[in-house]
Amino acid sequence: MLDIAGLSLTAEDKVLLQHPQVGGLILFSRNYQSPQQLAALVRDIRACAPQILIAVDQEGGRVQRFRDGFTRLPPMAVLGTLYQDDPVQGCEAAAQLGWLMAAELIGYGIDISFAPVLDLNFGVSQVIGDRAFSAQPEAVTELAGAFIQGMHDAGMAATGKHFPGHGGVVADSHHQIPIDERSPAEIEAQDLLPFVGLMQQGLAAVMPAHVIYRQFDDRPAGFSPYWIAQKLRREMGFDGVVFSDDLTMEGASVAGSFEARAEQALEAGCDMLLVCNNRAAALQVLTYLETIAHSGSPRIERMSASRQYSIDKIRRTAQWQQAVNLANQLTDIH
Repeated sequence: MLDIAGLSLTAEDKVLLQHPQVGGLILFSRNYQSPQQLAALVRDIRACAPQILIAVDQEGGRVQRFRDGFTRLPPMAVLGTLYQDDPVQGCEAAAQLGWLMAAELIGYGIDISFAPVLDLNFGVSQVIGDRAFSAQPEAVTELAGAFIQGMHDAGMAATGKHFPGHGGVVADSHHQIPIDERSPAEIEAQDLLPFVGLMQQGLAAVMPAHVIYRQFDDRPAGFSPYWIAQKLRREMGFDGVVFSDDLTMEGASVAGSFEARAEQALEAGCDMLLVCNNRAAALQVLTYLETIAHSGSPRIERMSASRQYSIDKIRRTAQWQQAVNLANQLTDIH
C-alpha cells in the first residue's frame, strides 16, 4: 500500500497503481481539497486500478484527514468521558459515530479507515493521548466494539491499532524508536484485553505498533514473529488481515534498509506493507517484492467494502442527521 503526492494522479502514479504488487492506496490530508475533488480522484483511481483497496486515517480529533465537507468528528477520548457518566449512552454514541465516519467515506468510494485505536491512554504517550477511548481496558473494549458495529452497519471493515498497545511508551514511533519495558503480566492484563475481546467480535484487521516490547522480543511488534505469528495468529486465533504500520517511520528503522523492513514484516506475518511519504522507498520495496514474487493474500481480498452505498441516499435518512448532530455536539464540547 503506497501513497500519492497531490490532489490528482500523475502519470507515474497511474503506472504504479497498476503494478501487480500494489494492492492498496492510502490518502492523506494533502490529497484532499473538497468533496468534488475527492470524488474525481477516486474515479480516476478506480479507472486505473478497479480492485485497489483505498484507505485513509479518519479516526476523529487530531487524526482526521478529510475535514471541510465532512463532519468533524471528536477525539475518541470524548466518548470515554461520556462512558464514565453513562456507559449505555457512551456506547450508543460510539456506534453512531462509527457509522457516520464509515458512511461518509464509503459514499466517496473509500474502502477503509484505519480505525479504531485500541491503545490505552496511560497519560504518557502524546502521540496516542486523546485518540484512545480510555485508560480502562473494559471501557475501550465496549466503546470500540460499539464503534466497530457502527462501521459494520455502514459496510466498512475495522482495523484495530496499534497491536499490542502503544499507550505505555513516551516516544512517538513516527520520529523515535519506542521501547516498552513493562512486564509481560502487565501488558497481558491491560493492553491486550481490547484486542482479545474484539477479535471475538469479528475484528477484521490489525495494525502492529512500531514499538519494541523488551520483555518479549528485541524487535518492534510489526517485525516480530513472536507477536504476529505466535501471539496473534496461533495463541489468539486471529484470521484477519495484518497491515504493517508505515515502514518509513523511525520506529521501523531498527529493521534496516527498506528491503530488509519489507522482508522482516512479511516473515513476521504481515499481509500488506504500508510504505508512505517516500516514493523512492516504495519503489525499493516493489523491486524487492518482484524478486520474491510474493503472492497476494486472500485475507486482503476479503477486506474491500462492497461499495454499494450512495452518499446521497444515506444523507436523507434520519440516522444520518442524528449522527451529524451528535458529532457536532461532542466536538463542540471538546
